[in-house]
Amino acid sequence: MRTKIVAGNWKMNKTPSEAAALVEGIKALVKDVTTVEIVVCPPFTDLKDAAAACAGSNVALGAQNVAWAESGAFTGEISAAMLKDLGVTYVIIGHSERRQYFGETDATVNSRLKAALAAGLTPIVCVGEKLEEREAGQMETVIVKQVKDGFADLSAEEIEKTVIAYEPVWAIGTGKTATPVQAQEVHALIRRTLAEIANGEVAGKVRIQYGGSMKPANAKELMDQPDIDGGLIGGAALKADSFADIIKAAL
Repeated sequence: MRTKIVAGNWKMNKTPSEAAALVEGIKALVKDVTTVEIVVCPPFTDLKDAAAACAGSNVALGAQNVAWAESGAFTGEISAAMLKDLGVTYVIIGHSERRQYFGETDATVNSRLKAALAAGLTPIVCVGEKLEEREAGQMETVIVKQVKDGFADLSAEEIEKTVIAYEPVWAIGTGKTATPVQAQEVHALIRRTLAEIANGEVAGKVRIQYGGSMKPANAKELMDQPDIDGGLIGGAALKADSFADIIKAAL
């Protein structure tokens, strides 16, 4: 039985003081939740304040990106060791916005993923197809390639330590959502692909989140699907009540 995991990707929102206040609001609403893993992923500048607010609670801290290098001349990048020292335990890797705007590729996802695992962070690796790829019948090809290339050269034991987020690019921030049937189809495809590159036992243990405009109104129906193990939440994670409602839908 896989433990559901609900993570909030705050993207480029909230100042440090706003971040602390949001975490406090979330904590108050989910303090009794013990069977769902809860993660908040604020911007880098908020991590110290968010870490203080998360301390001693059932809310874990994640970052939105991690460098593939341990240190060096990589202006603007943040290493896994820096994140760990702040109390970060999860990190999002390969979000579609990183791919779209900042040149992220399956190869750089793979490098970042290895760095995160080497440091003991839990990666949340994002995969997903664009609208034109889905309409052209290329969804399966795109998803399989992203999973196989992103997880290249990892052992089965390393793959087991990851979380995957399926985020159809056409459903991120658009208000559009994959139907539960559409989402389940891709989650099952991801799990079959993991079984190919690792084994069936590992594939059965990896949590796969849905990450395309999940909100309180559709969260339960999506997470009731057999291969959907939680959500990577964008806009609805910026308000304590809506984020808490999605977490409770996972119970």
